[in-house]
Amino acid sequence: MEPTAARGSLAGLLGIWGVTRAALLLCVLKVVVFPGPDVTSDVSVIYRGWYDVLVTGTFPQDDVTWQYPPAAALAVLSPAVLPFLEYATAFFVLALVADAAALGLLLRGARGTGRSRRGAWLWVAAVPLLGPTVYARYDVMVTAVAVAALLAAGRHPRLAGALMALGALLKVWPALLLLGVRRRVAWVSAAVTGVAVAGLFAVLMPGAFAFLGFQRDRGTEVESLGSLVFHVARHHGWDGEVLLNYGSVEFLGPYVSWVSTGALFLTGAALAWLVLWRLLATRFAPHTAADAAFTAVLLFTVTSRVISPQYMVWLVGTAAVCLCFRESRMGRPAALVLAACPATMLEFPVWFGHVVASDALGITLLTIRNGLLVAASLLAARALWRATVPARREIPSAAGPSWAERTTVPS
Repeated sequence: MEPTAARGSLAGLLGIWGVTRAALLLCVLKVVVFPGPDVTSDVSVIYRGWYDVLVTGTFPQDDVTWQYPPAAALAVLSPAVLPFLEYATAFFVLALVADAAALGLLLRGARGTGRSRRGAWLWVAAVPLLGPTVYARYDVMVTAVAVAALLAAGRHPRLAGALMALGALLKVWPALLLLGVRRRVAWVSAAVTGVAVAGLFAVLMPGAFAFLGFQRDRGTEVESLGSLVFHVARHHGWDGEVLLNYGSVEFLGPYVSWVSTGALFLTGAALAWLVLWRLLATRFAPHTAADAAFTAVLLFTVTSRVISPQYMVWLVGTAAVCLCFRESRMGRPAALVLAACPATMLEFPVWFGHVVASDALGITLLTIRNGLLVAASLLAARALWRATVPARREIPSAAGPSWAERTTVPS
């Protein structure tokens, strides 16, 4: 009966994936009109414009909206592999392929003792709850690379390191995945791959690192945690404004720079906490690398000056890898991320006009979504610390064996 039940469960999972992803495709292809602003214009207008520049052998160095590391060019150029399709259609198809690849990796990661399909179910359920934005950004491609890297960390550290470096050169955040990896070979592989690929882009394509200056000058985006200060302040006479700036809708005006600086300080504090955790952690299980990655991505997302809807794909992907391990402590934070997905879809694109207007509905949606992410971050950090850092009373005397010798589990 158990094999039959397992096959039935798998068939149900794949069936739900097929139905929900068909719905997403119908939305991005505009067969079904999704409420709110058109989320596909980033692909049909912005990505396509970058494509026309990139095919000439240079980066769009005069375009401040290009704020991505050099390997992002691969994602923007990827529709060229489907020359028989129009650019946007080809991109959406490739996003679907990346989605399917992530699911396949999660199902593979669910095999074996101590593993679970909870991660695959989370992925299948959460992606459609974010709406068509998922297929209209290249983040789902980056997330598939990150999922592959985390699942490879235990048995194939060299491959994991290379994939993490490639992911970081696609969109920076996968560099955080290295924090929980103990094997030196993974770090060496990441360093070699990163230097080699970055050097290749620097030599072959002018403007490979122009994005650094554009990213530095960004302000406080209207969906970020810090933006709630200005959403409320607008009701009390604050005379700033909301404008499209550096490719996103941001607050501009008095005190915005203070909040942006505060966000950078919080990000620095999060990094300091993660470094302290890494120095003190001694108990490493097979799921620790995934738990640490999920926690790190949560902390950096919450403290960022920008929380775009597509950032949720990163959280869903890393959370899903955690749930592939039955012993992972990230069940509750992952559930909060799942709950934040429909709230994200409602604030963008469905009722984004209310967010921009800073009215009661917009503020409520942002408070719910960002509140869920803050709670998930705190719970994840607490769970990671408790699972890996020994309490003072547990530290053995100098005469006895070391804590690491007694408790460390090879990963």
